[in-house]
This record gives sequence, C-alpha cells and structure tokens, in this order.
Amino acid sequence: MKKISIAIDGPASSGKSTVAKILAEKLNYIYCDTGAMYRALTYLAISNNTKLEDGAALCELLSNYAITFKQQPEGQLVFVDEEDVTEAIRQQDVTNAVSIVAAHAEVRKKLVELQQQIGKQGGIVMDGRDIGTTVLPDAEVKIFLVASVEERAERRYKENISKGIETDFDTLKKEIERRDHIDSTREASPLVQAEDAVRIDTTGLSIVEVVEAIEAVISEKL
Repeated sequence: MKKISIAIDGPASSGKSTVAKILAEKLNYIYCDTGAMYRALTYLAISNNTKLEDGAALCELLSNYAITFKQQPEGQLVFVDEEDVTEAIRQQDVTNAVSIVAAHAEVRKKLVELQQQIGKQGGIVMDGRDIGTTVLPDAEVKIFLVASVEERAERRYKENISKGIETDFDTLKKEIERRDHIDSTREASPLVQAEDAVRIDTTGLSIVEVVEAIEAVISEKL
C-alpha cells in the first residue's frame, strides 16, 4: 500500500500527539511531534535566559543546538544535543511559554523547513498547529481535532497529576484559553482548519474512538 502523509492539527490538549503516536505505530509510519520542537526551543530559551520575545535570539539558539528524536520501546525521546529533555519540555514553565516562542515568523520558518524535510518521503504522521495548512499542505489525509476547553483542561489536569506536577484546574483552563488565543491570532501560520481537513470533535470520546474515526477517514481516502 502506498505510504501517505497524515497531518493532524488542533489546539492544546485536543489529543493530537496521543492519537498520532498510536496511528504511526499501527501503520508502521514515522511519527513527528512538531510541538516538541517548539517546546525544546522554549526550554532552551528559558535555560539560557533568552528573551521569549526576541525572535532573532531564538533562531540563534536553533543554529547552535540540535533538536532530535530517538525512538525507544517506551516511546519517543526528545534531545537537545546530547541532553534528554523529554520530561523537561512538558513542565509548566515550558507549557506556559511555548505559544509565545511559536508565534515568531522567523522561528516557524526554520522549524517548518526542518519538518518538511522529515515529511517529504511520506509514510509519516505529523501533528501540530499548522501541519495541514503550512508544513504538509499536500498531505493526503488532514485531520483537525477539537474539544471543549473544559474537556481539554481536564485531560491536562489528569496528565499533570499523574506526573506529579502540581496543578490548579481553574488556572489550567485560563492557560489553555490563553494559548488558544495566541495560537489562533498570531500572524505566522495561525491555528486554522485546512479547507480539506476532516474536523473531529473529541469531547467525550475515548482515545480508541478517536483513532477509529481517523482510521475510517484514512480508509476512505485510500
């Protein structure tokens, strides 16, 4: 069967990464977590005391450090040079700042070029905010996942608690709403649904149900 490109977009905590990983494993495709790239850069900026509003300085960090992925039996690991930052980039300070970093046009340009290099051979599942519109505009399958703010906050809350990250639910809701606003109103590649994307509301759905819904779309496209 022909190896295709699958683009999965959506706002924070809509379930993109979880279902993308499952789909990639089931199809024996490469999985590319573009959000982890922006998170890794945000982690670098915080670690180096680089101003989040300074796009040129952020691009310099991208030139000086290599962001790479390594597939392990327990899942995908994210590295900055030789440092495993898989857990560090999921901490609250990075989560709250990543939308600011991702809003810079020059940062997006550099990372989109890298993402397009990864995706040009097909056989890939890539998730993010602008995959179907900017990174892989010719992807054969485009999915746009949405869910209510309440549901997404609940998911993130449970995830944080399971990892031992202290979290206030109401604060989490406000942070998700703030990220939604930044992501959807930024000038460079804002979060919007591609015209040819299939919209799936994951509110109240299990991961299995979401994966099955996407598999049905893939079957139809093929």
